[in-house]
Amino acid sequence: MPIVAQSTDTTDWVSRYADEVIAESERRASGAKQDGAGAGAIVVASGLSPSGPIHLGNLREVMTPHLVADEIRRRGYEVRHLISWDDYDRYRKVPAGVAGVDASWAEHIGKPLTSVPAPAGSAYPNWAEHFKAAMTASLAELGVEYDGISQTEQYTAGTYREQILHAMKHRGDIDAILDQYRTKKDPAKAGKGKQQQKPVDEAELEAAEGSGAASEDDGSGGTGGYYPYKPYCGQCEKDLTTVVSYDDETTELVYTCTAEGCGFGETVRLSEFNRGKLVWKVDWPMRWAYEGVVFEPSGVDHSSPGSSFVVGGQIVRQIFGGVQPIGPMYAFVGISGMAKMSSSKGGVPTPADALKIMEAPLLRWLYARRKPNQSFKIAFDQEIQRLYDEWDKLESKVADGSVLPADAAAHSRAVRTAAGELPRTPRPLPYRTLASVADITAGAEDQTLRILRDLDPSDPITSLDETRPRLDRAENWITTQVPAEARTIVRSEPDEELLSSLDEAGRESLRLLLEGLDSHWSLDGLTHLVYGVPKVQAGFSADATAKELPAEIKGAQRSFFALLYRLLVTRETGPRLPTLLLAVGADRVRKLLGS
Repeated sequence: MPIVAQSTDTTDWVSRYADEVIAESERRASGAKQDGAGAGAIVVASGLSPSGPIHLGNLREVMTPHLVADEIRRRGYEVRHLISWDDYDRYRKVPAGVAGVDASWAEHIGKPLTSVPAPAGSAYPNWAEHFKAAMTASLAELGVEYDGISQTEQYTAGTYREQILHAMKHRGDIDAILDQYRTKKDPAKAGKGKQQQKPVDEAELEAAEGSGAASEDDGSGGTGGYYPYKPYCGQCEKDLTTVVSYDDETTELVYTCTAEGCGFGETVRLSEFNRGKLVWKVDWPMRWAYEGVVFEPSGVDHSSPGSSFVVGGQIVRQIFGGVQPIGPMYAFVGISGMAKMSSSKGGVPTPADALKIMEAPLLRWLYARRKPNQSFKIAFDQEIQRLYDEWDKLESKVADGSVLPADAAAHSRAVRTAAGELPRTPRPLPYRTLASVADITAGAEDQTLRILRDLDPSDPITSLDETRPRLDRAENWITTQVPAEARTIVRSEPDEELLSSLDEAGRESLRLLLEGLDSHWSLDGLTHLVYGVPKVQAGFSADATAKELPAEIKGAQRSFFALLYRLLVTRETGPRLPTLLLAVGADRVRKLLGS
Protein backbone atom coordinates (compact mmCIF):
# COMPACT_ATOMS: atom_id res chain seq x y z
CA MET A 1 0.00 0.00 0.00
CA PRO A 2 1.13 3.59 -0.56
CA ILE A 3 2.68 5.43 2.33
CA VAL A 4 0.77 8.67 2.90
CA ALA A 5 1.22 11.15 5.71
CA GLN A 6 -1.74 11.45 8.01
CA SER A 7 -3.87 14.58 8.02
CA THR A 8 -2.90 17.29 10.50
CA ASP A 9 -6.09 19.33 9.94
CA THR A 10 -8.11 18.58 13.06
CA THR A 11 -11.24 20.25 11.65
CA ASP A 12 -11.53 18.05 8.55
CA TRP A 13 -13.61 15.09 9.66
CA VAL A 14 -13.24 13.22 6.37
CA SER A 15 -9.44 13.19 6.56
CA ARG A 16 -9.52 12.09 10.18
CA TYR A 17 -11.74 9.11 9.42
CA ALA A 18 -9.64 8.26 6.37
CA ASP A 19 -6.59 8.15 8.65
CA GLU A 20 -8.38 5.81 11.06
CA VAL A 21 -9.69 3.55 8.32
CA ILE A 22 -6.28 3.23 6.65
CA ALA A 23 -4.63 2.46 9.99
CA GLU A 24 -7.29 -0.15 10.85
CA SER A 25 -7.02 -1.71 7.40
CA GLU A 26 -3.25 -1.99 7.72
CA ARG A 27 -3.63 -3.53 11.17
CA ARG A 28 -6.01 -6.14 9.76
CA ALA A 29 -3.75 -6.75 6.76
CA SER A 30 -0.80 -7.34 9.07
CA GLY A 31 -2.78 -9.97 10.94
CA ALA A 32 -3.89 -11.55 7.67
CA LYS A 33 -0.30 -11.86 6.45
CA GLN A 34 0.61 -13.69 9.65
CA ASP A 35 -2.16 -16.15 8.80
CA GLY A 36 -0.89 -16.49 5.24
CA ALA A 37 -3.64 -14.42 3.61
CA GLY A 38 -3.19 -11.50 1.25
CA ALA A 39 -4.45 -7.97 1.72
CA GLY A 40 -7.25 -6.71 -0.53
CA ALA A 41 -9.14 -3.49 -1.06
CA ILE A 42 -10.26 -1.40 1.90
CA VAL A 43 -14.00 -1.98 2.35
CA VAL A 44 -16.49 0.64 3.49
CA ALA A 45 -20.21 -0.02 3.50
CA SER A 46 -23.71 1.41 3.44
CA GLY A 47 -27.11 -0.24 3.67
CA LEU A 48 -30.32 0.99 2.08
CA SER A 49 -33.80 -0.51 2.26
CA PRO A 50 -35.88 0.22 -0.88
CA SER A 51 -39.13 -0.08 1.09
CA GLY A 52 -40.33 3.26 -0.26
CA PRO A 53 -38.85 6.56 -1.44
CA ILE A 54 -35.24 6.67 -0.21
CA HIS A 55 -35.00 10.08 1.41
CA LEU A 56 -32.31 12.68 2.11
CA GLY A 57 -31.75 11.31 5.61
CA ASN A 58 -30.91 7.92 4.09
CA LEU A 59 -28.49 9.68 1.74
CA ARG A 60 -26.24 10.41 4.72
CA GLU A 61 -25.86 6.63 5.11
CA VAL A 62 -24.19 6.71 1.68
CA MET A 63 -22.44 10.09 1.59
CA THR A 64 -20.54 9.57 4.86
CA PRO A 65 -18.64 6.45 3.71
CA HIS A 66 -18.49 7.77 0.13
CA LEU A 67 -16.57 10.87 1.20
CA VAL A 68 -14.20 8.80 3.34
CA ALA A 69 -13.71 6.24 0.56
CA ASP A 70 -13.05 8.98 -1.97
CA GLU A 71 -10.42 10.57 0.27
CA ILE A 72 -8.71 7.19 0.60
CA ARG A 73 -8.78 6.74 -3.19
CA ARG A 74 -7.19 10.16 -3.62
CA ARG A 75 -4.31 8.90 -1.50
CA GLY A 76 -3.75 6.02 -3.90
CA TYR A 77 -5.41 3.13 -2.09
CA GLU A 78 -7.85 0.63 -3.56
CA VAL A 79 -11.27 1.00 -1.97
CA ARG A 80 -14.63 -0.76 -2.32
CA HIS A 81 -17.73 1.09 -1.22
CA LEU A 82 -20.42 -1.54 -0.83
CA ILE A 83 -24.07 -0.56 -0.86
CA SER A 84 -26.19 -3.42 0.39
CA TRP A 85 -29.66 -3.10 -1.04
CA ASP A 86 -31.75 -4.65 1.72
CA ASP A 87 -34.33 -5.75 -0.84
CA TYR A 88 -34.88 -9.12 0.88
CA ASP A 89 -36.34 -7.32 3.90
CA ARG A 90 -40.04 -7.82 4.55
CA TYR A 91 -42.61 -5.40 3.18
CA ARG A 92 -43.65 -3.77 6.44
CA LYS A 93 -46.48 -1.38 5.59
CA VAL A 94 -48.15 0.50 2.77
CA PRO A 95 -46.37 3.88 2.66
CA ALA A 96 -48.50 6.99 2.51
CA GLY A 97 -48.37 9.22 -0.51
CA VAL A 98 -46.86 6.82 -3.06
CA ALA A 99 -48.60 7.23 -6.41
CA GLY A 100 -50.25 4.08 -7.72
CA VAL A 101 -50.47 2.44 -4.29
CA ASP A 102 -53.62 2.00 -2.23
CA ALA A 103 -54.83 -0.06 0.72
CA SER A 104 -54.94 -3.21 -1.43
CA TRP A 105 -51.14 -3.39 -1.20
CA ALA A 106 -51.58 -4.47 2.43
CA GLU A 107 -52.09 -8.02 1.17
CA HIS A 108 -48.35 -8.11 0.42
CA ILE A 109 -47.18 -7.22 3.95
CA GLY A 110 -44.68 -9.82 5.10
CA LYS A 111 -43.30 -10.69 1.66
CA PRO A 112 -39.77 -9.84 0.53
CA LEU A 113 -39.64 -6.42 -1.12
CA THR A 114 -38.60 -8.09 -4.38
CA SER A 115 -41.79 -10.19 -4.32
CA VAL A 116 -44.10 -7.19 -4.05
CA PRO A 117 -45.48 -5.69 -7.29
CA ALA A 118 -44.18 -2.27 -8.25
CA PRO A 119 -46.54 0.71 -7.91
CA ALA A 120 -49.04 0.96 -10.74
CA GLY A 121 -47.54 2.33 -13.94
CA SER A 122 -43.97 1.55 -12.96
CA ALA A 123 -41.54 0.26 -15.57
CA TYR A 124 -39.77 -1.92 -12.99
CA PRO A 125 -40.46 -5.58 -12.15
CA ASN A 126 -41.05 -5.20 -8.42
CA TRP A 127 -41.33 -2.82 -5.49
CA ALA A 128 -37.64 -2.86 -4.57
CA GLU A 129 -36.38 -2.23 -8.10
CA HIS A 130 -38.82 0.66 -8.51
CA PHE A 131 -37.43 2.55 -5.52
CA LYS A 132 -33.82 1.52 -6.10
CA ALA A 133 -33.95 3.07 -9.58
CA ALA A 134 -34.48 6.65 -8.44
CA MET A 135 -31.68 6.39 -5.86
CA THR A 136 -29.33 4.77 -8.36
CA ALA A 137 -29.85 7.66 -10.78
CA SER A 138 -29.25 10.21 -8.01
CA LEU A 139 -26.05 8.52 -6.86
CA ALA A 140 -24.75 8.58 -10.44
CA GLU A 141 -25.45 12.32 -10.67
CA LEU A 142 -23.71 12.85 -7.32
CA GLY A 143 -20.59 11.01 -8.51
CA VAL A 144 -20.86 8.22 -5.94
CA GLU A 145 -18.82 5.18 -6.98
CA TYR A 146 -20.00 1.95 -5.35
CA ASP A 147 -20.57 -1.78 -5.70
CA GLY A 148 -24.24 -2.62 -5.28
CA ILE A 149 -25.20 -5.89 -3.61
CA SER A 150 -28.76 -7.22 -3.75
CA GLN A 151 -29.50 -9.13 -0.58
CA THR A 152 -32.25 -10.98 -2.44
CA GLU A 153 -29.62 -12.30 -4.82
CA GLN A 154 -27.20 -13.11 -2.01
CA TYR A 155 -29.69 -15.06 0.08
CA THR A 156 -31.52 -16.85 -2.73
CA ALA A 157 -28.23 -17.90 -4.32
CA GLY A 158 -27.08 -19.51 -1.07
CA THR A 159 -24.14 -17.11 -0.76
CA TYR A 160 -24.47 -16.97 3.04
CA ARG A 161 -25.22 -20.67 3.53
CA GLU A 162 -22.19 -21.38 5.73
CA GLN A 163 -22.85 -18.27 7.81
CA ILE A 164 -26.52 -19.22 8.28
CA LEU A 165 -25.66 -22.77 9.37
CA HIS A 166 -22.99 -21.40 11.69
CA ALA A 167 -25.46 -18.96 13.27
CA MET A 168 -28.04 -21.70 13.75
CA LYS A 169 -25.43 -23.96 15.33
CA HIS A 170 -24.48 -21.17 17.74
CA ARG A 171 -28.02 -19.93 18.32
CA GLY A 172 -27.69 -20.45 22.05
CA ASP A 173 -24.60 -18.25 22.17
CA ILE A 174 -26.36 -15.57 20.12
CA ASP A 175 -29.39 -15.78 22.38
CA ALA A 176 -27.16 -15.31 25.42
CA ILE A 177 -25.62 -12.16 23.91
CA LEU A 178 -29.03 -10.76 23.06
CA ASP A 179 -30.35 -11.62 26.50
CA GLN A 180 -27.87 -9.17 28.03
CA TYR A 181 -29.82 -6.34 26.43
CA ARG A 182 -33.36 -7.64 26.60
CA THR A 183 -36.12 -5.90 28.47
CA LYS A 184 -39.60 -7.32 28.45
CA LYS A 185 -41.78 -5.10 26.33
CA ASP A 186 -44.94 -5.30 24.33
CA PRO A 187 -43.67 -5.87 20.79
CA ALA A 188 -46.54 -3.79 19.41
CA LYS A 189 -45.10 -0.76 21.20
CA ALA A 190 -41.49 -1.36 20.20
CA GLY A 191 -39.89 1.58 18.47
CA LYS A 192 -42.75 4.00 19.14
CA GLY A 193 -41.92 7.51 20.24
CA LYS A 194 -38.48 7.36 18.68
CA GLN A 195 -37.79 8.59 15.18
CA GLN A 196 -35.68 6.22 13.13
CA GLN A 197 -33.84 6.45 9.83
CA LYS A 198 -34.00 2.66 9.32
CA PRO A 199 -37.08 0.59 10.17
CA VAL A 200 -36.83 -2.04 12.86
CA ASP A 201 -36.92 -5.52 11.31
CA GLU A 202 -40.27 -6.85 12.47
CA ALA A 203 -38.93 -10.38 12.41
CA GLU A 204 -36.84 -9.31 15.38
CA LEU A 205 -39.91 -8.27 17.32
CA GLU A 206 -41.45 -11.73 17.26
CA ALA A 207 -40.72 -15.01 18.97
CA ALA A 208 -39.22 -17.64 16.69
CA GLU A 209 -41.49 -20.14 18.31
CA GLY A 210 -44.62 -19.65 20.35
CA SER A 211 -46.17 -16.34 21.34
CA GLY A 212 -43.93 -15.32 24.22
CA ALA A 213 -42.99 -11.66 24.62
CA ALA A 214 -39.94 -10.60 22.65
CA SER A 215 -37.59 -7.81 23.49
CA GLU A 216 -37.41 -4.71 21.33
CA ASP A 217 -35.29 -5.12 18.21
CA ASP A 218 -33.19 -8.02 19.51
CA GLY A 219 -34.00 -11.01 17.37
CA SER A 220 -36.54 -13.65 18.29
CA GLY A 221 -36.85 -14.40 21.95
CA GLY A 222 -39.88 -16.66 22.31
CA THR A 223 -40.69 -19.22 24.97
CA GLY A 224 -39.93 -22.30 22.87
CA GLY A 225 -36.39 -21.56 21.82
CA TYR A 226 -34.39 -19.04 19.87
CA TYR A 227 -33.69 -19.24 16.13
CA PRO A 228 -31.83 -16.42 14.34
CA TYR A 229 -33.21 -17.49 10.96
CA LYS A 230 -36.61 -16.58 9.51
CA PRO A 231 -38.02 -18.56 6.55
CA TYR A 232 -40.34 -17.03 3.99
CA CYS A 233 -43.39 -19.24 3.53
CA GLY A 234 -43.31 -21.60 0.54
CA GLN A 235 -46.98 -20.91 -0.18
CA CYS A 236 -47.87 -17.28 0.66
CA GLU A 237 -44.24 -15.97 0.53
CA LYS A 238 -44.68 -14.13 3.84
CA ASP A 239 -42.35 -14.27 6.83
CA LEU A 240 -45.19 -14.86 9.30
CA THR A 241 -43.59 -18.19 10.06
CA THR A 242 -42.63 -20.04 13.23
CA VAL A 243 -39.64 -22.36 13.38
CA VAL A 244 -40.86 -25.49 15.15
CA SER A 245 -37.59 -27.39 15.31
CA TYR A 246 -34.09 -27.59 13.89
CA ASP A 247 -31.52 -30.41 13.80
CA ASP A 248 -27.87 -29.34 13.71
CA GLU A 249 -26.65 -32.64 12.25
CA THR A 250 -29.08 -32.98 9.35
CA THR A 251 -29.87 -29.21 9.12
CA GLU A 252 -33.52 -30.28 9.01
CA LEU A 253 -35.77 -27.33 9.82
CA VAL A 254 -39.51 -27.50 10.40
CA TYR A 255 -41.63 -24.38 10.17
CA THR A 256 -45.29 -23.44 10.00
CA CYS A 257 -46.92 -20.31 8.61
CA THR A 258 -49.27 -18.32 10.83
CA ALA A 259 -50.46 -15.92 8.12
CA GLU A 260 -54.23 -15.62 8.00
CA GLY A 261 -55.69 -18.06 5.52
CA CYS A 262 -52.41 -19.86 4.92
CA GLY A 263 -51.38 -22.40 7.58
CA PHE A 264 -48.73 -23.92 5.32
CA GLY A 265 -45.89 -25.88 6.87
CA GLU A 266 -42.96 -27.88 5.61
CA THR A 267 -39.72 -29.57 6.52
CA VAL A 268 -36.61 -28.39 4.67
CA ARG A 269 -32.87 -28.93 4.83
CA LEU A 270 -31.25 -25.61 5.61
CA SER A 271 -28.10 -26.81 3.83
CA GLU A 272 -30.16 -26.66 0.62
CA PHE A 273 -32.87 -24.11 1.44
CA ASN A 274 -32.51 -20.50 0.19
CA ARG A 275 -35.86 -18.87 1.00
CA GLY A 276 -35.26 -17.02 4.23
CA LYS A 277 -32.81 -14.73 6.00
CA LEU A 278 -31.06 -14.06 9.28
CA VAL A 279 -32.79 -11.59 11.58
CA TRP A 280 -31.31 -8.09 11.42
CA LYS A 281 -29.16 -8.11 14.56
CA VAL A 282 -27.43 -11.24 13.30
CA ASP A 283 -27.53 -10.44 9.60
CA TRP A 284 -25.67 -7.14 9.93
CA PRO A 285 -22.63 -8.42 11.89
CA MET A 286 -22.55 -11.52 9.68
CA ARG A 287 -22.08 -9.25 6.67
CA TRP A 288 -19.38 -7.24 8.45
CA ALA A 289 -17.37 -10.42 8.82
CA TYR A 290 -18.22 -11.82 5.37
CA GLU A 291 -17.28 -8.60 3.51
CA GLY A 292 -14.46 -7.49 5.81
CA VAL A 293 -16.05 -4.09 6.37
CA VAL A 294 -13.69 -1.53 7.95
CA PHE A 295 -16.00 1.50 8.03
CA GLU A 296 -19.78 1.76 8.17
CA PRO A 297 -21.75 4.57 9.85
CA SER A 298 -25.12 4.13 11.49
CA GLY A 299 -28.00 6.37 12.45
CA VAL A 300 -28.75 7.40 16.01
CA ASP A 301 -31.40 4.67 16.18
CA HIS A 302 -28.70 2.00 15.72
CA SER A 303 -26.11 3.50 18.06
CA SER A 304 -27.82 3.57 21.45
CA PRO A 305 -27.15 0.96 24.18
CA GLY A 306 -28.67 -2.36 23.15
CA SER A 307 -29.09 -1.26 19.55
CA SER A 308 -28.05 -3.13 16.42
CA PHE A 309 -24.57 -1.64 16.17
CA VAL A 310 -23.71 -2.20 19.83
CA VAL A 311 -25.04 -5.76 19.94
CA GLY A 312 -23.57 -6.47 16.53
CA GLY A 313 -20.10 -5.68 17.86
CA GLN A 314 -20.34 -8.62 20.26
CA ILE A 315 -21.92 -10.96 17.73
CA VAL A 316 -19.38 -10.29 14.99
CA ARG A 317 -16.50 -11.02 17.38
CA GLN A 318 -17.90 -13.89 19.42
CA ILE A 319 -19.93 -15.68 16.76
CA PHE A 320 -18.41 -14.90 13.37
CA GLY A 321 -14.79 -14.25 14.37
CA GLY A 322 -14.82 -10.87 12.67
CA VAL A 323 -14.10 -7.28 13.63
CA GLN A 324 -16.65 -4.54 14.18
CA PRO A 325 -16.12 -1.68 11.71
CA ILE A 326 -15.35 1.88 12.66
CA GLY A 327 -18.89 3.16 12.91
CA PRO A 328 -19.60 6.82 13.59
CA MET A 329 -23.13 7.81 14.46
CA TYR A 330 -24.74 10.18 12.00
CA ALA A 331 -27.40 12.71 12.96
CA PHE A 332 -30.66 13.39 11.21
CA VAL A 333 -31.05 15.57 8.14
CA GLY A 334 -33.88 18.07 8.36
CA ILE A 335 -35.81 19.88 5.67
CA SER A 336 -36.43 23.61 5.45
CA GLY A 337 -39.72 24.10 3.62
CA MET A 338 -41.63 21.72 1.38
CA ALA A 339 -44.16 23.59 -0.73
CA LYS A 340 -45.03 20.54 -2.78
CA MET A 341 -43.02 17.47 -3.58
CA SER A 342 -43.45 15.84 -6.96
CA SER A 343 -42.32 12.33 -6.09
CA SER A 344 -42.82 11.91 -2.37
CA LYS A 345 -45.97 13.71 -1.26
CA GLY A 346 -46.85 12.70 2.23
CA GLY A 347 -43.23 11.93 3.08
CA VAL A 348 -39.84 13.57 3.17
CA PRO A 349 -38.06 14.58 -0.04
CA THR A 350 -35.59 12.35 -1.83
CA PRO A 351 -32.18 13.06 -3.37
CA ALA A 352 -33.93 13.19 -6.75
CA ASP A 353 -36.19 15.96 -5.41
CA ALA A 354 -33.18 17.92 -4.15
CA LEU A 355 -31.26 17.50 -7.40
CA LYS A 356 -34.14 19.07 -9.30
CA ILE A 357 -33.55 22.38 -7.53
CA MET A 358 -29.83 22.33 -6.72
CA GLU A 359 -26.67 21.27 -8.49
CA ALA A 360 -24.91 18.10 -7.41
CA PRO A 361 -21.80 19.88 -5.99
CA LEU A 362 -23.98 21.98 -3.70
CA LEU A 363 -25.82 18.91 -2.37
CA ARG A 364 -22.50 17.10 -1.85
CA TRP A 365 -21.18 20.15 0.02
CA LEU A 366 -24.04 20.06 2.51
CA TYR A 367 -22.98 16.55 3.57
CA ALA A 368 -19.24 17.23 3.38
CA ARG A 369 -19.08 20.37 5.50
CA ARG A 370 -20.82 18.94 8.57
CA LYS A 371 -19.42 16.22 10.82
CA PRO A 372 -21.59 13.09 10.80
CA ASN A 373 -22.87 13.76 14.33
CA GLN A 374 -24.00 17.27 13.39
CA SER A 375 -27.53 17.65 12.11
CA PHE A 376 -28.31 20.08 9.31
CA LYS A 377 -31.17 21.14 7.09
CA ILE A 378 -31.60 21.05 3.33
CA ALA A 379 -33.52 24.05 2.03
CA PHE A 380 -36.51 23.78 -0.28
CA ASP A 381 -37.84 27.23 0.61
CA GLN A 382 -36.42 30.75 0.17
CA GLU A 383 -33.43 29.68 2.26
CA ILE A 384 -32.00 27.98 -0.84
CA GLN A 385 -31.16 31.43 -2.22
CA ARG A 386 -29.09 32.28 0.83
CA LEU A 387 -27.47 28.85 0.64
CA TYR A 388 -26.40 29.46 -2.94
CA ASP A 389 -25.05 32.90 -1.96
CA GLU A 390 -22.94 31.18 0.70
CA TRP A 391 -21.71 28.63 -1.84
CA ASP A 392 -20.79 31.32 -4.38
CA LYS A 393 -18.92 33.24 -1.68
CA LEU A 394 -16.97 30.08 -0.87
CA GLU A 395 -16.14 29.61 -4.55
CA SER A 396 -14.78 33.18 -4.65
CA LYS A 397 -12.59 32.54 -1.62
CA VAL A 398 -11.26 29.35 -3.18
CA ALA A 399 -10.46 31.27 -6.37
CA ASP A 400 -8.59 34.09 -4.60
CA GLY A 401 -6.83 31.84 -2.08
CA SER A 402 -8.42 33.33 1.05
CA VAL A 403 -10.37 30.19 1.98
CA LEU A 404 -9.74 28.40 5.29
CA PRO A 405 -8.25 24.87 5.05
CA ALA A 406 -11.34 23.01 6.30
CA ASP A 407 -13.61 24.98 3.96
CA ALA A 408 -11.25 24.30 1.08
CA ALA A 409 -11.36 20.58 1.84
CA ALA A 410 -15.20 20.54 1.93
CA HIS A 411 -15.31 22.48 -1.35
CA SER A 412 -12.87 20.09 -3.02
CA ARG A 413 -14.95 17.10 -1.94
CA ALA A 414 -18.07 18.80 -3.30
CA VAL A 415 -16.84 19.66 -6.79
CA ARG A 416 -14.74 16.60 -7.60
CA THR A 417 -14.08 12.98 -6.73
CA ALA A 418 -10.98 10.87 -7.23
CA ALA A 419 -12.40 10.08 -10.69
CA GLY A 420 -12.59 13.73 -11.76
CA GLU A 421 -14.62 16.94 -11.73
CA LEU A 422 -18.40 16.95 -11.48
CA PRO A 423 -20.29 18.91 -14.15
CA ARG A 424 -20.34 22.65 -13.39
CA THR A 425 -22.25 25.68 -14.66
CA PRO A 426 -19.88 27.67 -16.93
CA ARG A 427 -21.35 31.06 -15.91
CA PRO A 428 -22.75 30.58 -12.39
CA LEU A 429 -24.97 33.65 -12.09
CA PRO A 430 -26.54 34.22 -8.65
CA TYR A 431 -29.28 31.67 -8.01
CA ARG A 432 -31.65 34.34 -6.70
CA THR A 433 -31.22 36.30 -9.95
CA LEU A 434 -31.94 33.24 -12.09
CA ALA A 435 -34.94 32.36 -9.94
CA SER A 436 -36.32 35.90 -10.28
CA VAL A 437 -35.88 35.83 -14.05
CA ALA A 438 -37.52 32.40 -14.28
CA ASP A 439 -40.36 33.68 -12.11
CA ILE A 440 -41.04 36.71 -14.28
CA THR A 441 -40.59 35.07 -17.69
CA ALA A 442 -42.36 31.79 -16.80
CA GLY A 443 -39.48 29.98 -18.49
CA ALA A 444 -39.71 31.73 -21.89
CA GLU A 445 -36.20 31.21 -23.26
CA ASP A 446 -36.09 34.24 -25.58
CA GLN A 447 -37.11 36.55 -22.76
CA THR A 448 -34.74 34.85 -20.33
CA LEU A 449 -31.80 35.26 -22.70
CA ARG A 450 -32.67 38.94 -23.27
CA ILE A 451 -32.66 39.64 -19.56
CA LEU A 452 -29.52 37.67 -18.78
CA ARG A 453 -27.71 39.32 -21.68
CA ASP A 454 -28.52 42.73 -20.18
CA LEU A 455 -27.16 41.83 -16.75
CA ASP A 456 -23.62 42.70 -17.83
CA PRO A 457 -23.46 44.40 -21.25
CA SER A 458 -19.65 44.42 -21.11
CA ASP A 459 -19.59 40.61 -20.99
CA PRO A 460 -23.03 39.46 -22.13
CA ILE A 461 -24.47 35.98 -21.91
CA THR A 462 -24.75 34.72 -25.49
CA SER A 463 -26.40 31.36 -24.85
CA LEU A 464 -28.52 29.97 -22.04
CA ASP A 465 -26.26 26.91 -22.04
CA GLU A 466 -23.66 29.09 -20.31
CA THR A 467 -25.98 29.32 -17.31
CA ARG A 468 -27.00 25.67 -17.15
CA PRO A 469 -27.59 23.51 -15.17
CA ARG A 470 -28.04 26.22 -12.52
CA LEU A 471 -30.70 28.01 -14.57
CA ASP A 472 -32.71 24.78 -14.89
CA ARG A 473 -32.48 24.18 -11.15
CA ALA A 474 -33.70 27.71 -10.40
CA GLU A 475 -36.60 27.31 -12.83
CA ASN A 476 -37.56 24.02 -11.19
CA TRP A 477 -37.46 25.65 -7.78
CA ILE A 478 -39.78 28.42 -8.89
CA THR A 479 -42.28 26.06 -10.51
CA THR A 480 -42.30 23.33 -7.84
CA GLN A 481 -41.57 25.06 -4.54
CA VAL A 482 -42.91 28.61 -4.75
CA PRO A 483 -46.69 28.77 -4.20
CA ALA A 484 -48.74 30.31 -6.99
CA GLU A 485 -49.80 33.21 -4.78
CA ALA A 486 -46.14 34.11 -4.22
CA ARG A 487 -45.26 34.15 -7.91
CA THR A 488 -44.53 37.46 -9.63
CA ILE A 489 -47.10 38.74 -12.12
CA VAL A 490 -46.18 41.98 -13.88
CA ARG A 491 -49.04 44.42 -14.49
CA SER A 492 -50.37 44.60 -18.01
CA GLU A 493 -51.63 48.19 -17.61
CA PRO A 494 -50.56 51.15 -15.46
CA ASP A 495 -52.22 51.69 -12.08
CA GLU A 496 -53.70 55.07 -13.04
CA GLU A 497 -55.36 55.56 -9.67
CA LEU A 498 -52.10 55.16 -7.78
CA LEU A 499 -50.17 57.32 -10.25
CA SER A 500 -52.70 60.15 -10.00
CA SER A 501 -52.60 60.04 -6.19
CA LEU A 502 -48.84 60.63 -5.95
CA ASP A 503 -47.55 63.83 -4.41
CA GLU A 504 -44.81 65.91 -5.96
CA ALA A 505 -42.03 63.93 -4.24
CA GLY A 506 -43.45 60.63 -5.52
CA ARG A 507 -43.70 61.94 -9.10
CA GLU A 508 -40.16 63.31 -8.87
CA SER A 509 -38.77 59.93 -7.74
CA LEU A 510 -40.30 58.22 -10.77
CA ARG A 511 -39.01 60.97 -13.10
CA LEU A 512 -35.42 60.54 -11.78
CA LEU A 513 -35.65 56.77 -12.23
CA LEU A 514 -36.98 56.97 -15.78
CA GLU A 515 -34.40 59.58 -16.80
CA GLY A 516 -31.61 57.26 -15.71
CA LEU A 517 -32.89 54.00 -17.24
CA ASP A 518 -30.97 54.08 -20.53
CA SER A 519 -27.64 55.12 -19.03
CA HIS A 520 -27.91 52.58 -16.20
CA TRP A 521 -29.30 49.59 -18.12
CA SER A 522 -27.35 46.74 -16.49
CA LEU A 523 -27.67 44.90 -13.21
CA ASP A 524 -25.01 47.00 -11.47
CA GLY A 525 -26.21 50.20 -13.11
CA LEU A 526 -29.83 49.74 -12.10
CA THR A 527 -28.76 48.79 -8.58
CA HIS A 528 -26.91 52.10 -8.36
CA LEU A 529 -29.91 53.95 -9.81
CA VAL A 530 -32.69 52.59 -7.59
CA TYR A 531 -30.66 53.10 -4.43
CA GLY A 532 -29.49 56.50 -5.63
CA VAL A 533 -32.85 58.15 -6.38
CA PRO A 534 -33.83 58.70 -2.70
CA LYS A 535 -30.31 60.03 -2.02
CA VAL A 536 -30.55 62.59 -4.80
CA GLN A 537 -34.03 63.64 -3.68
CA ALA A 538 -32.64 64.28 -0.20
CA GLY A 539 -29.90 66.51 -1.62
CA PHE A 540 -27.02 64.00 -1.56
CA SER A 541 -24.93 62.47 -4.31
CA ALA A 542 -26.12 59.15 -5.70
CA ASP A 543 -22.64 57.86 -4.82
CA ALA A 544 -22.87 58.86 -1.16
CA THR A 545 -22.02 56.03 1.23
CA ALA A 546 -24.05 54.97 4.26
CA LYS A 547 -21.63 56.80 6.57
CA GLU A 548 -22.35 60.05 4.74
CA LEU A 549 -26.13 59.72 4.92
CA PRO A 550 -28.67 60.33 7.69
CA ALA A 551 -30.50 57.29 9.04
CA GLU A 552 -33.82 58.36 7.52
CA ILE A 553 -32.50 57.73 4.00
CA LYS A 554 -33.05 54.00 4.52
CA GLY A 555 -36.69 54.65 5.27
CA ALA A 556 -36.99 56.75 2.12
CA GLN A 557 -35.43 53.95 0.08
CA ARG A 558 -37.88 51.40 1.49
CA SER A 559 -40.82 53.67 0.65
CA PHE A 560 -39.51 54.19 -2.89
CA PHE A 561 -39.01 50.45 -3.41
CA ALA A 562 -42.54 49.71 -2.16
CA LEU A 563 -43.95 52.25 -4.62
CA LEU A 564 -42.11 50.66 -7.54
CA TYR A 565 -43.29 47.18 -6.57
CA ARG A 566 -46.92 48.35 -6.35
CA LEU A 567 -46.70 49.98 -9.76
CA LEU A 568 -44.96 47.01 -11.39
CA VAL A 569 -46.32 43.86 -9.67
CA THR A 570 -49.21 45.04 -7.44
CA ARG A 571 -47.45 44.01 -4.20
CA GLU A 572 -45.02 45.86 -1.95
CA THR A 573 -42.36 43.17 -2.26
CA GLY A 574 -40.97 40.98 -5.02
CA PRO A 575 -37.76 40.03 -6.81
CA ARG A 576 -34.79 42.37 -6.43
CA LEU A 577 -35.74 45.58 -8.20
CA PRO A 578 -32.75 45.76 -10.59
CA THR A 579 -33.53 42.23 -11.80
CA LEU A 580 -37.24 43.03 -12.01
CA LEU A 581 -36.61 46.16 -14.08
CA LEU A 582 -34.38 44.24 -16.49
CA ALA A 583 -37.00 41.53 -16.79
CA VAL A 584 -39.87 43.92 -17.44
CA GLY A 585 -37.88 45.81 -20.08
CA ALA A 586 -37.28 49.55 -20.44
CA ASP A 587 -40.30 50.27 -22.68
CA ARG A 588 -42.74 48.45 -20.43
CA VAL A 589 -41.24 50.04 -17.30
CA ARG A 590 -41.86 53.48 -18.83
CA LYS A 591 -45.45 52.55 -19.63
CA LEU A 592 -46.20 51.20 -16.12
CA LEU A 593 -44.53 54.13 -14.36
CA GLY A 594 -46.58 56.65 -16.32
CA SER A 595 -43.98 58.02 -18.70
